Amino acid sequence: MKPTNVSLGLASLAWLLALALGLASMRSLAEGQEVLLPPQIVIQHTSEELQKNLQKPEYKNDFSKATRFVDRILETHVDFDRVSILTLGKFWKTATPEQQIRFKKEFRTLLVRTYTTAFTEYANWTIRYLPLDLAEGDTKAVVRTEILQSGAKPVSINYRMIKINGDWKVYDVLIMDLSLLQNYRDKFTRDVSRTGSLDQLITELAQRNSSALKEPVGANPTKG
Repeated sequence: MKPTNVSLGLASLAWLLALALGLASMRSLAEGQEVLLPPQIVIQHTSEELQKNLQKPEYKNDFSKATRFVDRILETHVDFDRVSILTLGKFWKTATPEQQIRFKKEFRTLLVRTYTTAFTEYANWTIRYLPLDLAEGDTKAVVRTEILQSGAKPVSINYRMIKINGDWKVYDVLIMDLSLLQNYRDKFTRDVSRTGSLDQLITELAQRNSSALKEPVGANPTKG
């Protein structure tokens, strides 16, 4: 399925991404097989850590505290530098160092608060790991998974990962073949074209983040 044919909006796309990272019940493709390769283990450990903690009342009742916790976890497992550069696309090269720093900060906050909102409310789905094509010495991998729910068709969610200094980190997620990174890049390109200003894009991101962080858990994390 081509991205142009997928009718997922930004909010639903981000919601599915967060579900994919925050599921409590996981299994591999082969019946009874439990051995996962390093990139798959990163996804598994991240989801288990988030699921275990974000269902606690201290996080469910304090959105700011929950987002700080999620930020600490994702810091280890997401390559925010690469995500920011690829998401801003052509505008990154012409941005000033100050603009780059501000954009990365606000985009990271957007992703973290999106994940946090979904992590506190996800349904009990199952994630199934598909075979991973990974040769010795590879520094990039695509972890392919399917999200399973009773009575529904499997949802394909694949993670693009890169090995940096021995650690595997996520830099993009494809949901039904639609890239989250590309989805945001298209949106931000339209926003800059609309306003004629990268500074205005960053300012609007900051305003939405500030407003959303004051809202209770369950508010739309990508509105506006």
